[in-house]
Amino acid sequence: MPSTNGRGSRRAILYARVSTEEQARSGYSLAQQIEALRAYAEREGYEVLEEVLDPGHSGSSLDRPGMDRVRGLVQNGGVAAVLAQDRDRFSREPAYTYLLRREFEEHGTKLKALNDRGDESAEGELTDGILDQLAKFERAKIKERTRRGKLRRAREGKIVATVTPDFGYRYNTDRTGYVVDEEAMSVVRRIFYMVGVEGLAMRATKRALEAEGVLSPMGKRYWHQTTIRRIVLDDVYRPHTAHEVAALVSPEVAARLDAKGLYGVWWFNRKRTKTEQVAVEGPEGRVYKRRTRSFDNPREEWIAVPVAGSGIPREWADAARARVEGGVRSPSQAGHRFWELSGGMCRCGGCGRTMMCARVPSRNGKLHYYYRCSERARNGKDACTVTKMAPAGKTEARVWEFVKGLLLEPERLRAGLERMIQQEREGLRGDPEREAKAWLERVVEADRKRSGFQDMAAEGLITMPELREKLADLEETRRVAERELELLRGRREELERLEREKDVVLETYAGLTLEGLEELEPEERHRVYQMLSLAVLVNPEGTIGVSGVFGEAENVCELWQGSRSRRSRGPGSRRPSPH
Repeated sequence: MPSTNGRGSRRAILYARVSTEEQARSGYSLAQQIEALRAYAEREGYEVLEEVLDPGHSGSSLDRPGMDRVRGLVQNGGVAAVLAQDRDRFSREPAYTYLLRREFEEHGTKLKALNDRGDESAEGELTDGILDQLAKFERAKIKERTRRGKLRRAREGKIVATVTPDFGYRYNTDRTGYVVDEEAMSVVRRIFYMVGVEGLAMRATKRALEAEGVLSPMGKRYWHQTTIRRIVLDDVYRPHTAHEVAALVSPEVAARLDAKGLYGVWWFNRKRTKTEQVAVEGPEGRVYKRRTRSFDNPREEWIAVPVAGSGIPREWADAARARVEGGVRSPSQAGHRFWELSGGMCRCGGCGRTMMCARVPSRNGKLHYYYRCSERARNGKDACTVTKMAPAGKTEARVWEFVKGLLLEPERLRAGLERMIQQEREGLRGDPEREAKAWLERVVEADRKRSGFQDMAAEGLITMPELREKLADLEETRRVAERELELLRGRREELERLEREKDVVLETYAGLTLEGLEELEPEERHRVYQMLSLAVLVNPEGTIGVSGVFGEAENVCELWQGSRSRRSRGPGSRRPSPH
């Protein structure tokens, strides 16, 4: 196609790009590129039409404001060449560079970099293409070496530092570990206390922090519920014993642990992210955005790094995590009252669904409070056989009378708690410590064999297909071993939680007098119910069944007239034997 640049003038566009926000802010790399391009244009007799910059934009995409400007200028005609200091300033992907070259050629414009090796012949283009592919391969090698270096550091028990550490911590002097930032960590402890001990939901915790003027990890006035949830679920704040951490790390790292210390666990390689730049057409024209997607890596690829303990009690961390994960649902405070049996504790005896909190206004405007079958409320009167709603005040009072009687009989309560713990202990088959040690040895052995097989492949003793097959077998062995270790840890933790709950119930509540129990607030009663694993069943005939660590007690009271149930029994009355 004839050139459109034949005006006796050789006009050129100078293009410079940097890929990171840090380089973009400093301006050093951009200035250096433009300076080199100006010198080249002057030496070669080019008239500079425009200098176009792309600060902070990746070369992995053509969706860049600067590149769009260059392409628009070329389409307008009158441009002899687009100059860049290096070929990868145009694009890091050879296919994109080829696309630009062909597009610009249609307008008589050359794409030229100062580090071009070939000429304009077919052989020259081939040379540049090969060099582009080699550069791409070298970048992939550097990226892989960097990734492997980070993996090695993490396996050595060192933090792989990012821009900012986890909230409540700061980096040590060589940025390989965490040091507790007491001022920020006090906020984290406050969050765990509000969620785990006080039983506040995410929204209530957010509002409490904002009301107290506590700034978010980003220094903002307002908190996000997702931030609170992420903090509660992060293993870096949950205390782990040295024995627990040793099961997650290499023997060399485990040997450096204090046997009596408590540690947080910082995970490396837990997620992988993919960031791409896209151009979006909006009312004010084209806008360039970065779209980041996150993917979870397989569990066996995570690497645990022990860090300084947060100082948060284990029971706070476990209670908060259980509440956030859904194991313990947050009690409702709908209607400005505390619903003692909410949070999944009260269920419908007709369909088994959770009873929801309902407010019903009377003609004079007074509100009445009920527990109502959620299935019937959502799907109509034919969805469940429980036709009536349970009066909240009466139901809560009857249940508390029953539980109060239990707390005044501490020996019976102790027997029930110990029976539940024994059942949980019997679920741990054989010797859990020995079993955990055996599985841990399998993991260590798999790692040792992996390294050996890789050395054999490097020396040519086995082929690559043989190496892949052997590594796949080792990965399966490792997955099974880590899954069994996780199950054992979960059972041990549940057993420890039950032991702690038993001590709290017996020492704090079972020792109270009748007058002391009467003074407990609804929130404290709800906490007692959680410790007793209380489950309340509202039956179709209007009776209440209560079960928990003490066994089951059917029909502890009647809710509405006409139910054939015994009324709530006092502390000394006879109850069904637990089973």
